[in-house]
Amino acid sequence: MKDLSVGIDIGTTGVKGVVVSSKGEIVATTSRKCDLISPKPGFAEEDPNVWHRNVLDILKEFSAFKDRISSIGISGMVPTLILIDSEGNPLGNSIQQNDSRAVKEIDYFKEVLDEEEFFRVTGNTINQQLIFPKFLWLKKNKPELVEKAKWIMGSYNYINFKLTDVPNLEKNWALESGLWKIDGGWYEDVLKVSGISENMLPRVYDPWEVIGYLKEDVSRAVGLPSGIPVIAGSADHIASALSTGLNKDGDLLLKFGGAGDVLYVSKTLKLSRKLFIDYHDIPGMYVPNGCMASSGSIVKWFANELTSLSYEELTNLARDIPPGSEGLIALPYFIGEKTPIFDPKARGVFVGLSTHHTKAHIFRAILESVAYGFRHHVEVLEEEGFKIKRVFMSNGGAKNELWREIVADVVGKDAIYILNNPGSSLGAAFIAGKAVGIFKDWEDIDLFTKERVLVSYDPEKKKIYDKFYEVYREIYENLKETFKKIHNILEG
Repeated sequence: MKDLSVGIDIGTTGVKGVVVSSKGEIVATTSRKCDLISPKPGFAEEDPNVWHRNVLDILKEFSAFKDRISSIGISGMVPTLILIDSEGNPLGNSIQQNDSRAVKEIDYFKEVLDEEEFFRVTGNTINQQLIFPKFLWLKKNKPELVEKAKWIMGSYNYINFKLTDVPNLEKNWALESGLWKIDGGWYEDVLKVSGISENMLPRVYDPWEVIGYLKEDVSRAVGLPSGIPVIAGSADHIASALSTGLNKDGDLLLKFGGAGDVLYVSKTLKLSRKLFIDYHDIPGMYVPNGCMASSGSIVKWFANELTSLSYEELTNLARDIPPGSEGLIALPYFIGEKTPIFDPKARGVFVGLSTHHTKAHIFRAILESVAYGFRHHVEVLEEEGFKIKRVFMSNGGAKNELWREIVADVVGKDAIYILNNPGSSLGAAFIAGKAVGIFKDWEDIDLFTKERVLVSYDPEKKKIYDKFYEVYREIYENLKETFKKIHNILEG
């Protein structure tokens, strides 16, 4: 009986897989590590070959359920840029969505494009996340790669291609690339000015569409039957929103991933220059959202580079530090920032350091800096007129109880944390199952969200954080010209 579906998520720090059943059971989970590659300030790359090997390893592990697997869905970071040659191989590393190298190219496009018209047509501002400034950077700095490129794809699109031999893009990759009109179709004016041929862009699919079937050589390599349907898949943050049960107007998700995402569900299309816009995986709904370029990746950097303590040890020490980390405040802009400030030149900062501060203070200040970033986004949403009705928390960082408490206290809202939730991989698996009929309705995602924890905020702690948050906002405003000077010095 084909009652299972597989979801795999291509994440910043790992590739995660899940097998789920039509009854709402998580049958199996697994993961493989991958690493962000940052050879220069502002660079954020990964090796697509590592993703591919990890996916094959995960599918091989899931071959124990081969007779029951009905479909496969992949989610991943958007809008990652991968150049692919005529043999189907990646030309070098991917350029990640949070990469901020294309500063000059962004400035160039702000000069040659009508920003108001661009925003009206695409729902995007001209910022570091878009594909075409990065493509222009590649043309200028690595022209030999561009000359060999046959296709442009993103993270999960590339994996889909390796599984099926079908070139593909998914709708939210297209929208977030800045090359797609929000009402559908490639934006020819931007393609022309950026030098991207439409022939390099594969067909765009909705998340739930079957793009192809598991090909013979892959099936032999992983021990699964050939012909398993593979869907277009989903942007990771949208799949994560779906997996936590965000299916009602007014739902908000705070996602503690390698990057930090803030996602709001709306039945109506409303654009904001301070936020991104995505289509929901559920037809007919939209997801105004923000993305902090660095979140969990800063925690990982600190643990790996500046201390030998485990996350658990650091958390236990940080719990004894009072709110506000005794005057130590961090800016989490370690590789620039996307929403809501859109400043690729911004950088990480610690303000207020004193000799009495310890590793525990610094660790807590990092957790608080991400919480301040979440609050900044919540304020933007409310200023834009979005009414927040339910708040959810998800992803790996949300497993840390202290971090959940800090975020609730800083934001000043109670939140729902879903226990045993695999995140984006679950969302991808659910969409795959929905595509082939093992799930009948989109509301069936609630089968996976029954185990919940209420995270209540402390009004007294919020009062303390209100004061530090005000300083947090001032720090960037006071330093943004300094960030520009540092960038110019490094650029020569």
